[in-house]
Amino acid sequence: MEAKILTCADINVAKEAVLSGIDSKLTKVFECDEFKVDDAKAVMKEAYICEESTKHLVIVASSYRIEAQNALLKLLEEPPRNIVFILISKSKTAFLPTIRSRMHVEKITYNSERRALEINIKKMELSDIFNFLKNNKNIAKGELKEIIEEILKMALIDAKISLNRSELALFDKALTLAELNTRAQTILSTLLLMLYHARARSQS
Repeated sequence: MEAKILTCADINVAKEAVLSGIDSKLTKVFECDEFKVDDAKAVMKEAYICEESTKHLVIVASSYRIEAQNALLKLLEEPPRNIVFILISKSKTAFLPTIRSRMHVEKITYNSERRALEINIKKMELSDIFNFLKNNKNIAKGELKEIIEEILKMALIDAKISLNRSELALFDKALTLAELNTRAQTILSTLLLMLYHARARSQS
């Protein structure tokens, strides 16, 4: 995984998406409401602890103080060997242009309002998937997009399923297909069957 800025309306969803795809043994998470200079110093200290394999430093905050970002600027520009930074916030405007210019920016599309679904991602069987698809075959485009976003949150937050990068990308593709009026059953079956197998992989 490359160094990046990741934005999402719910930063916990973004954090879980990141953590599901990287080695937890070599990952350090720095989480706070406001990222300050003292936090930046803690990150810098950790960054200079060398590892033989890639170590991810994940910073999660609703806001980032300007002086704290400036303190990290050189480190982000020339990171130590095997160190990858991932900065998470609700919007890319939380970061200085000098920070944004040095990192790839990605957005996770997500509606922060929870929607109750008649399926339990953590315990679902193939019969549950079949029934869910049958009950949601004629839903409208807007409702389908809400269901896709809720399935993502249920998978990452509730069921804690580890998803790799290509699996996470399926959700962005699903939203695009929904916008193009692709059949709901086609989209939802692809996502739910992928999660069914990913859950089995995580538990093995």
